[in-house]
Amino acid sequence: MDQYQINALTFSYPTAKEPALNDITLTIKSGEFITLCGQSGCGKSTFLRHLKPQLSPHGERTGEILFEGVPLHALDLRAQTQSIGFVSQNPDNQIVTDKVWHELAFGLESLGIHTTELRARVAEMASFFGIEDWFYKNVSELSGGQKQLLNLASVMVMQPKVLLLDEPTGQLDPIAAEAFLETLAKINRELGTTILLSEHRLEEAFALSDRILVMDSGRIIADAPPHQIGGILSSFHHPMTKALPSASRIYLQVHPVGPCPVTVREGKDWLKEYAKDHPLTSLPTHTSNPPQGEPILALDEVFFRYEKDAPDVLKNLTLRIYPGELYAILGGNGTGKTTALSVISGLLTPQRGKVTIWQNPLHKIKHPYQGLLGVLPQNPQTLFVKKTVREDLWDILDETCSETQKAEKLQEIAALCQLGDLLDRHPYDLSGGEQQRAALAKVLLLSPKILLLDEPTKGLDAEFKESLAEILLHLKEQGVTILMVSHDIEFCAAHADRCGMFFDGSIVSEDRPRSFFSQKQFYTTAANRIARQHLPHAVLTEDIVYACTGTLPTAPPKKKPAPPIPSIEPQKTEEKHRSSALKAIWGILFGIAFLLTMFLGQVKYGDFRDNLLQLLSLGFLSGCLSCWIPTRKSEHKPLTPHKLSKRTLISIFMVLLAIPLTIYVGMELLDDRKFYFISLLMIVEIMLPFFLAFEGRKARAHELILISVLCAIAVAGRMAFSMFPQFKPMLALIIIAGVCFGGETGFLVGSVTAFVSNFFFGQGPWTPWQMFAFGIVGFLAGFLFHSGLLPKSRVSLCVFGGFATLFLYGICMNLASVLLYQEN
Repeated sequence: MDQYQINALTFSYPTAKEPALNDITLTIKSGEFITLCGQSGCGKSTFLRHLKPQLSPHGERTGEILFEGVPLHALDLRAQTQSIGFVSQNPDNQIVTDKVWHELAFGLESLGIHTTELRARVAEMASFFGIEDWFYKNVSELSGGQKQLLNLASVMVMQPKVLLLDEPTGQLDPIAAEAFLETLAKINRELGTTILLSEHRLEEAFALSDRILVMDSGRIIADAPPHQIGGILSSFHHPMTKALPSASRIYLQVHPVGPCPVTVREGKDWLKEYAKDHPLTSLPTHTSNPPQGEPILALDEVFFRYEKDAPDVLKNLTLRIYPGELYAILGGNGTGKTTALSVISGLLTPQRGKVTIWQNPLHKIKHPYQGLLGVLPQNPQTLFVKKTVREDLWDILDETCSETQKAEKLQEIAALCQLGDLLDRHPYDLSGGEQQRAALAKVLLLSPKILLLDEPTKGLDAEFKESLAEILLHLKEQGVTILMVSHDIEFCAAHADRCGMFFDGSIVSEDRPRSFFSQKQFYTTAANRIARQHLPHAVLTEDIVYACTGTLPTAPPKKKPAPPIPSIEPQKTEEKHRSSALKAIWGILFGIAFLLTMFLGQVKYGDFRDNLLQLLSLGFLSGCLSCWIPTRKSEHKPLTPHKLSKRTLISIFMVLLAIPLTIYVGMELLDDRKFYFISLLMIVEIMLPFFLAFEGRKARAHELILISVLCAIAVAGRMAFSMFPQFKPMLALIIIAGVCFGGETGFLVGSVTAFVSNFFFGQGPWTPWQMFAFGIVGFLAGFLFHSGLLPKSRVSLCVFGGFATLFLYGICMNLASVLLYQEN
């Protein structure tokens, strides 16, 4: 029976120039194990998500998908959930509960399965997957392999007919990945579940598959059994030939006739037969010289634990990294590799031991990320903060060079990391490999001297891995030191200068790649396993090809990539600390405005003379401070010079005209007795430009949560310092909201903070004025920052906060006091 029947499926993302899927016609039979492979961005993830309607991306689609003869979209939600399971690449993205047993039961609970049947299914699945020993554990205590196995079990407990997996082994170590794939084979073999697996790691997946589908530019270009796919790809010299299992690649280079061997065992058998009639050439010897000179990075007896009573994650870790080398750390999930990288980058502080760079303690180095350290985290999405890749890359260059230099550097890094067609797409809409390339580009723009990479090849296809290797080689030639944590044994064996085995919180062995991998049984390359009997020191497929033919394998000439982005010094601008007439006038005007409002207030409230000296001093101080602030030439410019958008104009209209008019009308016509109505009307008015900020995209939950939390903390801060009425700590949070999310959000956070906190302090006619005063500070902070007029530095933001509190807030509230005052 046909599980899926796909007819002329074509799909395009919004605003995309080319379709992501192009006229795919395919039949998937029940019980098949199919591996889907292709280069990053070829459409694998998009295709898989179309096979599960709840995950289908937004865009324009034509064609038809039938599931067991029924249109897929005609299936009800319950049938789709039960019949089609999906496992994603990142284990943490799919886990929704805090306990292992609850995660297994969550899907069944959502379907309303009876408790008796639910417990029976959970027990059976826990036994099948060997989860009994950690059944009651917290999910946070699991390793990456255990989390992914839990995801698979939580899907299988619903007894799906089809299992879709999108690069599920991307974050697993080699042993855990092999165990995971063997579990998939067991599910397919014993339960008859149809499996469609998208994978870059093809060494083990080929041997388990009935069919291999190769995608390129949204099309299926090859559909054949594993032993035949190598010959098909090799016949038209497709780049995916480089991603084939080692046995296939060796065979195609030496004797490209007939079906290719796929597994290590088949490769060993072929090499054994080949060696009977063809003497193997001895491999050239490589001397292993220890590194010389002073280390650039040193860890001495480092211990680290996450909690006081928790066990040590790092135990007596001692490591030396030398200038200009690429050091690769390998090891299982949960051994402490990523923690070590976080300690080296300064994100975590060890309880014992020390980390030094050029013999300087790391904690004493100011601004280590300004040209010294660059970090590519395991999850590249943590680096993305803007709506397009272009803006994300531009943001890194904001304070370093001129507009022309920034444009040149952006184009160079886009060419280097193959991002030309992706610059105007949202980072979250990219595939895993494309996100990795975009994150790498952002890190390289910092021009670091020490580059820390956590799983840099995750999600990358074989061709871009070669490009990445060339990028790293150019960086090394420029003197950059690279420390890499990776599960990609083949990449480390081919390109690392030294490799270290990480176990139980420390390095247990290290050596040059050839010596390091030739001594291992599991943490070694497939080529070494194939040739160990005949060529014990062979580590790469090139070594075996050389031994068989006497020559290195032929490869098409590589196009040398553009050199890494050179470090461009910021434009030197003279800081003028002397008085400027314009700044002096600006400061004096602020002081006069403040004095006038206070004067009117004192005339109403009482004797002005008692505070005259204080007010004059304050006005003079404001002028002096304004003169002292250094002037810079237009170093902080807007992202791109353009006219104000309609949304910005609406925001300015609301903040500077509509809301003050609302307050005035409330005072004059409603006689201040409807201040609740006025306050709510102000919130409604400012919500309009806030919602317009999401006209081009959906509001993300984490953004709304952050905005809500900022409001809550600001309210709590105002209440905590209620005994100091002149102290306004909540304005710092309001300014942060404006800077991070825009002026509209800044005004909204300020207004809501004043309105909600007054439920505790007391509502009154002053509430709308306080809402406006708090809000205008956040709006102006966001407007000036995103226009490039407010520099992105703590000093500048602190100075702005001080002036905003004294003058913006002070003028508004003093004016309110004057206008609201009534004679008895």
